[in-house]
Amino acid sequence: MSAENLHVGVIGATGAVGVELINVMFDRNFPVGELTLFASERSAGKTVETKYGTKTIALFSVEEAKQCDIVFLAVSGDFAKEFAPQIAEGALVIDNSSAFRLNDDVPLIVPEINGDLAKTAKLIANPNCTTAIAAVALWPLHKAFGLKKVFVSTYQAASGAGQPGMNELREGLAAGLEGKPVPAEVFAHPLAFNVIPHIDSFQENGYTREEMKVTWETRKIFGTPNLPVSCTAVRIPTERTHSESIVIETEKVVTPAAAREAMANAKGVKLVDDPANNVYPMPINATKQYDVEVGRIRSNLIFGDHGLELFVAGDQLLKGAALNAVQIAEAYIAD
Repeated sequence: MSAENLHVGVIGATGAVGVELINVMFDRNFPVGELTLFASERSAGKTVETKYGTKTIALFSVEEAKQCDIVFLAVSGDFAKEFAPQIAEGALVIDNSSAFRLNDDVPLIVPEINGDLAKTAKLIANPNCTTAIAAVALWPLHKAFGLKKVFVSTYQAASGAGQPGMNELREGLAAGLEGKPVPAEVFAHPLAFNVIPHIDSFQENGYTREEMKVTWETRKIFGTPNLPVSCTAVRIPTERTHSESIVIETEKVVTPAAAREAMANAKGVKLVDDPANNVYPMPINATKQYDVEVGRIRSNLIFGDHGLELFVAGDQLLKGAALNAVQIAEAYIAD
């Protein structure tokens, strides 16, 4: 494939992730020669303003999508399951849903870790946002010290539920400040002025599917099928950017200084670790940033010199979704 003047399609272009996909391609000078935004009959024919100018949304059809070089899917898993394999007969498909992430024949890619898998694929899965953010921070530690156990507690923003989630948070904050009832339609409970230890459906083992995605997907991305990974996923009333508290037990001796050295030049990582001056990762600073912030690095009191704790923050709509997808496409066309 020529890496110039590509015909790129985006399905779900008006959603939160779709908008970011377009912005990221433009900002990173991705070689877009023609951009087609697809939607259903309800939205087809409408115009939207993008960094590429005013675009008229096209009616989706498999045949039209197959004419593209690359198609990004920012739609539901059900849509992806029905149409992605058909589109992939003609175009590279990068799917943001969970539909194919655990399929053995579909690569699950975080480019800093396993971007080489993009070269020969026609259908690629983009990881869960929480997984991608954690993986970027954990990979350099895994390479240097070997991960033996991983415990993750998340602080996930409303953006994880897309634009409707962000809208409900804003409406809930406004209503609560006025003493009115706080809405709870997108989330299981009111999110404004609250935290909800429940994301996605509960599984038979007591974990939610969101929590199990972190376990399943981290193992696949790292190529460590038996790595013990446990997660508690919590929704918090921030608009954008997920944070995570991570505890690891390592195979080799690890110190905070050695961990910082391992991550100092790691791709996709920004060390933000000066607690003495109140400098550490926070959503307010990591929002709209490409890199995952990592800080609060310290020895773990339980695992001693084989344990570490850290805090990370990464933009859910960027590294957790749109940026990672575009980076996959960049890996696909790279020489």
